[in-house]
Amino acid sequence: MHDAPPSPQPPRPASAAGPEPLSHGLKQRHLTMLGLGGVIGAGLFVGSGAGIAVAGPGIVVSYLLAGALAMLVMRMLGEMSAAMPASGAFSVHAERALGRWAGFSVGWLYWFLLVVVLAVEATGAARIAHGWVPGVPQWGWVLVFMLVFTAANLAAVKNFGEFEFWFAALKVGAIVLFLVLGGLAIAGLLPDTDPVGLVNLTGQGGFLPHGWSGVVSGVLAVVFAFGGLEVVTIAAAESDDPARNVARAVRSAVWRILFFYVGSMLVIVTLLPWTVMRPGESPYVAVLDAIGVPGAGQIMNVVVFVALLSALNANLYGSSRMVFSLAERGEAPRGLLKVSAGGVPRRAVLASVAFGFVSVLLNLKWPDSVFLYMLNAVGAVLLFVWALIAVSQLRLRRRIEREAPETLSLRMWGFPWLTWVALAAMAAVLVLMLADDDARPQVLWSAGATAAVLVVAWVRELRGAAGRGTPPPADGAARVPPERAGPARSGAGPNGSTRWRSERVDRGPVGRVDRVATGAGGSTNGRPTGPGGRRSGLERSSPFHHNALTDLHLA
Repeated sequence: MHDAPPSPQPPRPASAAGPEPLSHGLKQRHLTMLGLGGVIGAGLFVGSGAGIAVAGPGIVVSYLLAGALAMLVMRMLGEMSAAMPASGAFSVHAERALGRWAGFSVGWLYWFLLVVVLAVEATGAARIAHGWVPGVPQWGWVLVFMLVFTAANLAAVKNFGEFEFWFAALKVGAIVLFLVLGGLAIAGLLPDTDPVGLVNLTGQGGFLPHGWSGVVSGVLAVVFAFGGLEVVTIAAAESDDPARNVARAVRSAVWRILFFYVGSMLVIVTLLPWTVMRPGESPYVAVLDAIGVPGAGQIMNVVVFVALLSALNANLYGSSRMVFSLAERGEAPRGLLKVSAGGVPRRAVLASVAFGFVSVLLNLKWPDSVFLYMLNAVGAVLLFVWALIAVSQLRLRRRIEREAPETLSLRMWGFPWLTWVALAAMAAVLVLMLADDDARPQVLWSAGATAAVLVVAWVRELRGAAGRGTPPPADGAARVPPERAGPARSGAGPNGSTRWRSERVDRGPVGRVDRVATGAGGSTNGRPTGPGGRRSGLERSSPFHHNALTDLHLA
């Protein structure tokens, strides 16, 4: 008989002598604003100029396509995180769905992506600050930013939440104000303005001046601007009600983000000819200058500066929680499991900061050689992460529907068809990147980095199996370490000694063990068992600890 699925529990230590549980200091308002602001960054405010230059007014369609893909990924991730909240988020989900190799690979690749991009954000913010205060060198500003956000993340998770709440509020407020001013200018309701009509949408070559190939090039230019949507599901595990809060945050964010992106692009290409846009220059500044907003350049500099600091803060947080989750599952050094009395994984924060500093130094010293190779190595990693999210959702959704349908408080639209559509779209983006001379090195370097991590994961599996003296367990089998399972009173060795043993399990949702075949009836670890020596996964601990749903058994 199947046991009832476990309800989400607060994080627990990996072992009896393990770390304190993570804090639950994030509130619903933090997650809501993080969901809205997490994907609004410098890529929108500045990088969108490159997309307009190649797609013209068709950039609106490019953003619709790229945004639709990002929203599908966010919905899939929200579904799994609402049912199975965990600080490792999609890394934990991948491990539950596909095995340890998947959780290890996607977790470390995502961590590497964050600590490399962290350097770009810190350096970009330092350039802006140096322009305001030339007396302080760029490296000095980088040091200040890194120290401030390290201190904030070491103190308490609520500090991260407050920083992100106000950062996101400023970014969202800036876009809303831009949309209002742009709408008034289009209608000719601002001083010294006349209605513009559709002349900029239909002139200069028409709505699609470069045809659909321009729209496709626009997608490649803007799709990665949606990176960052994953952090809200990582943060949800440290809120007071993870399942409900992440579901509400994802619901509120999905359509608003698409509206912000597509709406602002429509305002830009309606007000100004697309031919005046230049890559590297903010189209938002061009619009504000055109409608007579004084100091538009400096206003946008402030907004971009805040966006960069917000991304820096979020990436530092996300990388520390990801490596902490990896350590909990035995995929990273266990020394990173140390947690402060306030529930902060300080060693994980410091480890991520240390590698972030290395990235910053490489960016300052060798921006066009060593650091460029690192950037290329993570250039397409986001697509790998998104693809594993989709594959994990395909496998876990059916398992959850079968075993714990009540946990599906947020459901993916059109399952499984839209999940397959999202996977096909990701594959198409990779193919298009391979066909693009500028994007091809990113795909090849990222493929190399991914292959290297997969090889490490495979070697770890082989070494783990060799240490146990047996091949890796097949799907449905689990390897139970004696210190977790306890001495078997029936058939135990001398003096209660135990050995590693392979057992067949019936898996419940998210990898939970519902039945464990242990042989003859009796007791296990001092607990009574049913016929055939079976007892539920809720009554025994897992060899691979998870920080949200406890007593999970993974292949």
